[in-house]
Amino acid sequence: MKQTEIKINKNVVFSNSNPVVIIAGPCVIESRKHALGLAQKLKSICQNLNVKYVFKASYDKANRSSGSSFRGPGIEEGLDILSEIKSKLGLPVLTDVHTEEQAVLAAKVADIIQVPAFLSRQTDLIEACAKTGKPVNVKKGQFMAPEDTLQVIKKAVSFGNKKVLLTERGVSFGYRNLVVDFRSIEIMKNFGAPVIFDATHSVQRPGGLGTSSGGNREFVFPLSKAAAAVGIAGLFLEVHENPEKAFSDGPNSLNLKMFKSVISKIKQIDRLVK
Repeated sequence: MKQTEIKINKNVVFSNSNPVVIIAGPCVIESRKHALGLAQKLKSICQNLNVKYVFKASYDKANRSSGSSFRGPGIEEGLDILSEIKSKLGLPVLTDVHTEEQAVLAAKVADIIQVPAFLSRQTDLIEACAKTGKPVNVKKGQFMAPEDTLQVIKKAVSFGNKKVLLTERGVSFGYRNLVVDFRSIEIMKNFGAPVIFDATHSVQRPGGLGTSSGGNREFVFPLSKAAAAVGIAGLFLEVHENPEKAFSDGPNSLNLKMFKSVISKIKQIDRLVK
């Protein structure tokens, strides 16, 4: 099938045959100061390594393990922070949405709207995201076979949007464990959509700490290498200066040193493969 190219701006283009694009940032917006500071640091690292970069962060983590966990600043303040990152740093931004109403609001700021894995089969949400006209990144649900994502693409196209990206983030393997079948990346690429690998959520241990998710960040690099060797359009990573103090997804997040090391090596593999 013909491979789709999705242009975010004049510099960032997602395609399975183009150089890999890095999508990175904190799991959740912790504060305006923190988000702006981290975005600047990640931008500098990616500029120095000459890789294209998209900032990602959530304004609301609606699927936390515990109802008392930190969820974020909310959509109004969160989108304002993302807008400031765009204007001050010149970065494209990605954020996820959970309702049809959020999709309309997020599209006013976000360059890419993301459908969370748990909502990847929700037709009304996909319709709302598609109708914004923005590129839509759909995370393959932990419960889905890669073949099922073809129907997700068809849903978006039926609502007038061909700009669909697919993200692999592991599949449930028993309780509180995820594994990645790298055949899924090749299967989804065959549908023509750019495929992204979410390396940090793939090493998550859902609910593994009781009131929050655990994770094994030591496997982020080897899984990223495997994905890059198969060939991907983008690499999705959660990053925090001090993962142990992150408000969400700390156990599977990378620190800045690890991030730089991973990206520098993935770039080499990506160049060789493509």
